[in-house]
Amino acid sequence: MTGITELSRSLKGSRVLVTGAASGMGRATAAVFASEGARVAVTDYDSDGARSVAEQLTSAGCQAQAWHLDVGDPEAIRSVVNDVADTFGGLDILVNNAGISGFAAIDDDQYDTVWGRCLSVLLTAQQQLVRAALPALRQSSHPRIVNIASTEALGATAENSPYAAAKAGVTGLTRALAVELGPEGITVNCICPGPIDTAMTEFVPPEHKVIFAKRRTALRRYGTPEEVAHITVSLCLPASSYLTGAVIPVDGGLMARNA
Repeated sequence: MTGITELSRSLKGSRVLVTGAASGMGRATAAVFASEGARVAVTDYDSDGARSVAEQLTSAGCQAQAWHLDVGDPEAIRSVVNDVADTFGGLDILVNNAGISGFAAIDDDQYDTVWGRCLSVLLTAQQQLVRAALPALRQSSHPRIVNIASTEALGATAENSPYAAAKAGVTGLTRALAVELGPEGITVNCICPGPIDTAMTEFVPPEHKVIFAKRRTALRRYGTPEEVAHITVSLCLPASSYLTGAVIPVDGGLMARNA
């Protein structure tokens, strides 16, 4: 009987860039990476929020730095990614988490505006971040890309087509890049969060969340940002080297349930 190959589950020293890291799932993701010993670039449009997260992590003995980043600005993407890689001496992991909501009925006068903004921030920005990060990722011993989509990419809600279309594009981008970058050992995977307690769901009254969760999810509750973050981090372990092109719902069983 041959021995079992030992694969590393340590992220200590890994260099990570997380977008949209000032709050919600991005903040939780940055915190989990940092707690595992990774060096984390906390990037967000909210400069003060990113700085606050980085300071909290640093105060806890972790390694984190903040950058202002508007993912709707291609030049800013290139500049920040290059600066992070220069500052950290490379880059091992990119987490495309930054997001916005995008509700609009198809006949709404503002539909085209919402459509354009959703595609720019939720889809185009992800490929631009990947393109900017590739030179550094190609130098990594365990290069990982995780794109955050949504269960709206798998089953949509009325009057949410700009968001759903963009998120579906993320799943397609993920699979295509997994195939293209696989020969280089770069894994590309996608997380599809379901109902999660974040700022984007604050508008939903608590009692409505309870009703929805009990009716639609197998676990009968909303998830927490930390529960999504831990799955994201798991995809980035050095040992997670044979998982790529996956689209993983983290949704409490929402997509698994018929009724």
